[in-house]
Amino acid sequence: MEERRLRDLWKEARELSFGTSGEVERLESPPTPLRFLRDYVAANKPCVISRAATIHWPAIARSLWSDDAYLCSALNGRSVSVHLTPHGRADSLAPLPSAPDGGRGLCFASACSRSMEFSEALHIITATGSPSSPVVAYAQQQNDCFRAEYSALAADVEPHIPWATEALACLPDAVNLWIGNGRSETSFHKDHYENLYVVVTGKKHFLLLPPTEAHRLYVRSYPAAQYVARTSSSSEEMGELKLEMLEPETLVPWCSVDPYPPSPEAMAEHRSSFPLYFEGPRPFECTVEAGEMLYLPSMWFHHVRQTPDCNGKTIAINYWYDMVFDIKYAYFNFLQTISYSPCTKESSWMLCNSGCDATLED
Repeated sequence: MEERRLRDLWKEARELSFGTSGEVERLESPPTPLRFLRDYVAANKPCVISRAATIHWPAIARSLWSDDAYLCSALNGRSVSVHLTPHGRADSLAPLPSAPDGGRGLCFASACSRSMEFSEALHIITATGSPSSPVVAYAQQQNDCFRAEYSALAADVEPHIPWATEALACLPDAVNLWIGNGRSETSFHKDHYENLYVVVTGKKHFLLLPPTEAHRLYVRSYPAAQYVARTSSSSEEMGELKLEMLEPETLVPWCSVDPYPPSPEAMAEHRSSFPLYFEGPRPFECTVEAGEMLYLPSMWFHHVRQTPDCNGKTIAINYWYDMVFDIKYAYFNFLQTISYSPCTKESSWMLCNSGCDATLED
């Protein structure tokens, strides 16, 4: 009975608002502020806008950011933050370092962060795209990193998205730059921002789920850990990383589902453990090409993979606008506090205090 009610909610929300095809609507030109606010922000509905929205940017029109020499010259002497993981999945679930072989315990693992000159960072990012590399580097600092670390590139893009700024009646709270390779991947999470996400080089592949389908991702609390380097900071001696638990213990609510398990055995286990995801309606999917812009509404869960350009990198910039904490937030927040346990015949529905805020990187 309880699962049927959940599935009815997913079905009705898609039929009434989001669409039933699993495809994200594409716009051939930027929307007017009124249309953007009415048809997408108020409806909490994603869309992809064509290159018409960014073709006037020098970074797009002149392909400036595809040129490594240009980037290294513009950012000469600048230090940037680089995040390192063994597999390219920063801020994701990993086996507990203390778990014996075959153990099933998981923790929330954050990346090892290093500051280095941009030219070195770019070299490491492209070099660690090789499957033989023991680490994967990803520039994904967030925290308004574009305006803080990459301000020398400010003239290559717009400081904000004019029609979004007018619609939302505010400037972006943060502007972030992302530089990764083909091994960089972002696990399912959500953000409390209205997100305008522009791919500048390469491609980004998104899986999206609306807030109404939060139960499908099995948000649970996991102990926090962080990767630390075994070797020096030299890019030539990158070496391996080890995972250490944070002290005192900190619990982080995070999505349990990996939509792309690494083996048939792992897929079988995932399908058995998380049937609401794998047996539910297909996630919304879209590939955002260079020059295109994704509007990712607040509180939508998203998983991201990427395909690098011919130089081995993917670069994106995103504009985070503060969301309005209105009645939609209250409804969605209440929905996520309802815990569904299909293994229990009695008290299958209960209120929990898990927090369910999974807000990190892309």
